[in-house]
Amino acid sequence: MSSADDELLPGAVYLVELCSGEQRHWRYLGPPGAENPRWQDVETGSEFGETSLLYAWRIVRRLG
Repeated sequence: MSSADDELLPGAVYLVELCSGEQRHWRYLGPPGAENPRWQDVETGSEFGETSLLYAWRIVRRLG
């Protein structure tokens, strides 16, 4: 994962780009500083930890 320059804010939604070029809206659930921060895909409602992801991704920007 490659993060934006600013600190991740729990509850904020981020535009994320997957290695395939697909862009998704993910909500950061935190907690800040955790070994396996939690995220939620806004479209599907699925929750997951960063370590469970099987592909490369990066944060493009925080939304709204």
